[in-house]
Amino acid sequence: MRRTKTMLMGDLLEEFFRRPYIAAKIAEGKLPDTWRAIVGDRAADVTTELRLDRHILYVRIQSSVLRSELFYQRDALRDEINRRSGMQLVNAVIVR
Repeated sequence: MRRTKTMLMGDLLEEFFRRPYIAAKIAEGKLPDTWRAIVGDRAADVTTELRLDRHILYVRIQSSVLRSELFYQRDALRDEINRRSGMQLVNAVIVR
């Protein structure tokens, strides 16, 4: 609570959501939607596991052909996820 400079509730919430820990948790929660937007609906449908642990994204794919294709595009996937989330959310992508 401030007496000298009042803040609007929207400004206060915006400041809160910009905190690194909170912003990272929000980006992590949006990860399934981000994954679908990057790889497409078909690839997202055959993705059985999408787990982020210590900045490493573990992805399990049912299709062996798609798994091989995504394996070779790991760096591009990592870069695109980080670009869309606006932060360094993923350091590595492991495709199984």
